[in-house]
Amino acid sequence: MPPPKQKTETPDPLDVPKAVVNRLSLYLRELRHLLRAGKTTISSSELGSLLGFTDAQVRKDLAYFGHFGHPGIGYRCEELINAIRSILGTDQEWTVAMVGIGNLGRALLGYRGFVDQGFQVVAAFDSNPEKLNGQIEEVPVYHIGRLTEVVRQHNIRLGLICVPAATAQNVADRLVEAGVAGIVNFAPVTLSLPEEISSVSVDLSTELEQLSFFVANREQPR
Repeated sequence: MPPPKQKTETPDPLDVPKAVVNRLSLYLRELRHLLRAGKTTISSSELGSLLGFTDAQVRKDLAYFGHFGHPGIGYRCEELINAIRSILGTDQEWTVAMVGIGNLGRALLGYRGFVDQGFQVVAAFDSNPEKLNGQIEEVPVYHIGRLTEVVRQHNIRLGLICVPAATAQNVADRLVEAGVAGIVNFAPVTLSLPEEISSVSVDLSTELEQLSFFVANREQPR
């Protein structure tokens, strides 16, 4: 029987800096690696050192949500994993719709890590008749015209946008109208969304620009 979840104190999400939420995901990933390797407890200094953070940063991040450490022990890995999953909302199943099944969309449909994290892509959509061939990676593919019908039928709460920039806003509008509550946007464009819709943008070219900045400046003579 798994140990009981440690009680968390959930603040208003708007009061938690985005950087803190990003680090929670890193803590969770590292803790899972440690648990698989047989490590059952860890200190804040050990966890921080593995990720390049200070022990004070780790403790401060977790303190937004409660108290998880034990005197003389530190953190119990499985217990902290359960607590962070509860905070992030990944202790429940999330149904996901993907719009756009080009190269990126197909690659994401083949990624098995989504299921491990509690995200189930239950439907994919496209407007190209040639791509509407039943299923891809066991995910049913529908014409975009059926978006609202299928989203409501499966109570889909999250959407992935994998279409070109020129059509991303239209797709976002349709997802919002269909009833999704959150959107991950892979198109290189800023979306205009209602205030109540949560969104995350993933622009791979921007990430490479950030990386090139650090590499280029590190290589310059001082």
